[in-house]
Amino acid sequence: MSGDTWQKFANLRLLLAGQYTTPGKKLQFMTTEIGQWTEWNHDAEVDWVLRTFETHEGIRRMMCDLNRLYGSEPALHDGDVVSEGFQWIVGDDQTNVIVAFQRQTRDASEIVIVVSNLTPSPREHYRLGVSGAGFYKEIFNSDAAWYGGAGIGNQGGVYSKPEISHGRPHSISITVPPLATLCFKAITATAAITATAAITATAAITATAAITATAAITASAANTAPSE
Repeated sequence: MSGDTWQKFANLRLLLAGQYTTPGKKLQFMTTEIGQWTEWNHDAEVDWVLRTFETHEGIRRMMCDLNRLYGSEPALHDGDVVSEGFQWIVGDDQTNVIVAFQRQTRDASEIVIVVSNLTPSPREHYRLGVSGAGFYKEIFNSDAAWYGGAGIGNQGGVYSKPEISHGRPHSISITVPPLATLCFKAITATAAITATAAITATAAITATAAITATAAITASAANTAPSE
């Protein structure tokens, strides 16, 4: 890869994140998971000593997290073989060189927005169109310090605004790190209401159970109290 050492590792993280977030099954050649400099040699062992360097160990950590992310987020695998599972959001931004797309389940109940910055310069206050109103939680950032990056991100996520962008009714303003990929999970207003209702129902049941238990204890104490 071109560039200095920082750019080489950032580009590798960008490449691997792109592979895991686009449709299709994943296949890695051995040693990719630690960013080995030389091609794998069947007459020698893997250069495991590279794991003592944070840059290489960061690649391994990211690969572990990407595997977990791919398996735990239905939006990244449920719609792999159907056209509904992938939607372009940004594919022609020649000025900022940003690429963005939406992955979703077949029934569109789960949505993950993927944004990649293909330049070595951060993009701040980048307005990205999204389909629904709500909170967009940052669930992956290839520039995380844990992976060897600079740790530039969006402090956990952003709320959308009713501002049209990229042909979509809502949008989010985000910071996209240099040579990095971000994933945002859509927590729409409907999902938030459902979650709140579930929490409220659970709290109500818990409160009712507590009142019932207290009443039972009080009644039991009254029955067992000695008479004068």
